[in-house]
Amino acid sequence: MNTLLSIETRNAVLLKMAELLEQQRKAIISINKVDLESYKGDDISMYDRLKVDDSKVDEMINAVTHLASQEDPVGVERFSFKHENGMQIYNKTASFGTVLIIYESRPDVTVEAAGIAFKSGNKILLKGGKESLRSNLKIVELWHQALNEEGASTDWVEYLQFNRTETQAFLEKPTQRVDLIVPRGGERLIAFVKEHAACPVIVSGRGNNFVYVHKDADKSTALDVIINGKTAKISACNAVDKVLIDSNLPDKNNFIQTLISKLKEFNVEILGDNQTSKFEEINSFESDDIWYEEFLDYKIVIGEIDSNDSAIAKINTYSGGHSSSIITTDDAEAKTFMENVDTAAVYHNASTRFTDGGQLGLGGELAISTDKLHQRGPIGLQHLVTNKWYVHGNGQIR
Repeated sequence: MNTLLSIETRNAVLLKMAELLEQQRKAIISINKVDLESYKGDDISMYDRLKVDDSKVDEMINAVTHLASQEDPVGVERFSFKHENGMQIYNKTASFGTVLIIYESRPDVTVEAAGIAFKSGNKILLKGGKESLRSNLKIVELWHQALNEEGASTDWVEYLQFNRTETQAFLEKPTQRVDLIVPRGGERLIAFVKEHAACPVIVSGRGNNFVYVHKDADKSTALDVIINGKTAKISACNAVDKVLIDSNLPDKNNFIQTLISKLKEFNVEILGDNQTSKFEEINSFESDDIWYEEFLDYKIVIGEIDSNDSAIAKINTYSGGHSSSIITTDDAEAKTFMENVDTAAVYHNASTRFTDGGQLGLGGELAISTDKLHQRGPIGLQHLVTNKWYVHGNGQIR
């Protein structure tokens, strides 16, 4: 186990990484071009996540710079207690030790997630996808350079070039200690990790997010929230896939017609239930299983629902436990919805696209957890720690 680096050293490495990313900007983008050209798949959201351009490099630099400015998450006192026998007891945050991050196609994770894990005192094992190998290896080379220049061991950041079989073997019988695994990617990857991992896993689960347009909704707010949630970034897990429209919404048909025409401007494929598929541009779907699906595509389902309670029940049955939003001017109805919908983030009159570490005040994020242990929603710097009891005595025995 690596000895915890001082916060000064950790911050210096992060700031050095920011400098190196700026210096090597052109090299990173040109190496990434080779990864993009070699990608033979037809998954547009995968391609979007794989791509590194100037704005992605800017985001990487901002991520490590911001991390360096944040308080040390390790050693923070959470609780203290003076025992009647005179012992002084503290509970403080502590790093996990070694965190393994398994991810697909996103070279920015090699910067941001590794940076969050490193700042919180952890050794990082990175297992990226083969489609982004060249980009990832270049970024890891910069991590090693930053560590070297600040007198720290390059062991703090390690890249695992494993195929699927080797990954499975490592998960089941790690050749080094692993304290926590964070898989970031599709449902198949997450299921694979959960099935084989011998240590705790934080699941960054599927999106499949819902917007419920309540009968007392402000219609222009509803349109803005749905269009933003669906079309701003289809590869994001916080995108909208399902819309429930209250059957008692005044002038409902006009609202649906306007929504259809706005979605069609972005070439979104629209599917609907028995009620909404009566509209010419909405196709009916064959099975209710579609309500479970996360699309990561220009595709949406619009259905009708008869009440807030029914909307809550439907979302709790089908959603991925990620994000949901109610559009209403009735605060009491919003409160009922927000307290009873079982998703990591609940919104009132706002877009689900804000479920993101940076947008929710955490700086960056390691992942967005749809589990309830030990952190739910975006996992920031302050969540990538466990805790430890410090007990000071002078000879007390029990």
